Amino acid sequence: MQYPFPIPFGWFQVLWSDELAPGDARPLFYFDQHLVAWRDEEGQVHIQEAFCPHLGAHLGHGGKVRGCQLECPFHGWTFDAEGANAEIPYADRTNKKARLRTYPVTELNGLIMAWYHPDEKPPMWEIPELEPFTAADGYSGVTHKSYEIGAHWQELAENGVDSAHFRYVHDTAEVPVLEKYEADGHHSKMRSVQQYVTPQGTTEGRIDVDSFGPGLSFVRFSGIVDTFLMGCNTPLTNDSCVMRFTFVVRDIGKGTSTVGDAFVAEIDKQVEEDRPVWENKAHLVRPALASTDGPFMKFRKWAGQFYAEGVDDRTEVWAPDDAQWSDLENYVQREKGTASARHGDRH
Repeated sequence: MQYPFPIPFGWFQVLWSDELAPGDARPLFYFDQHLVAWRDEEGQVHIQEAFCPHLGAHLGHGGKVRGCQLECPFHGWTFDAEGANAEIPYADRTNKKARLRTYPVTELNGLIMAWYHPDEKPPMWEIPELEPFTAADGYSGVTHKSYEIGAHWQELAENGVDSAHFRYVHDTAEVPVLEKYEADGHHSKMRSVQQYVTPQGTTEGRIDVDSFGPGLSFVRFSGIVDTFLMGCNTPLTNDSCVMRFTFVVRDIGKGTSTVGDAFVAEIDKQVEEDRPVWENKAHLVRPALASTDGPFMKFRKWAGQFYAEGVDDRTEVWAPDDAQWSDLENYVQREKGTASARHGDRH
């Protein structure tokens, strides 16, 4: 095990809304669990454990939506939105013990999000509506990006409070200057000033981030053209995750698409520059920080509340697995290929 913390609980994106049409069922893999996502014929989305409790068929591979129920491809048993066995076509009664674990779902901002808690506790907060992603006009169309990363969610999220790495990893001339970082329950706020270097000179802008638990951050970039980003990080396993970005740009008329594409390309480049650091770094429980480093420990205290099982602090240094170091390229390719097949993500 490479990390001292388990899979966090919270709301996590499992699909974009347009990836699941009414009547569709598809396999997913998140939270170290095989899952099935299906949209009933009334348009409601359901996320449930994948294996039929009868004889174990995967409901995401060949399962059929029948009205507001999901039919197993093996023997035709059907299950309702609550996971109860609704019908056995060759029997005169249902099996009350045959139930599917069912995950709370919210569909908002163009995202399908599932609530995960290892003890199956109900949702502890709601996801807000984010106006740039729900408005009928005033913004560009959405752009999607997706990345499978062989690292825990927290390693990626710590980048948010680490301004210094922009100069050394991304070779940026100007780095964000943090004004404040505040945390209140599941919600954290980060406010930064950013100088953007353009062909016309330096322009002052801002990067303002609101995070709603470990699975969703809303980022507003201003200064050149207002750009909005939903960053969603969803655990695949304890040591891997899928990170999805959804971008929109405020409509400025001619040139909106060009500016937006350039911004997305820069973020995409930075993720790929970060990837080898994330996938090969050790987690240090007590890092030796500089006096001018960002609020790492304040962030870690906020993040720690989302680990129901607690954090294992018996070891100071959590290094990558031996397999990763002995055959790094094969390890990364194997993990990426397996994750892609498991959670059915779009690229």
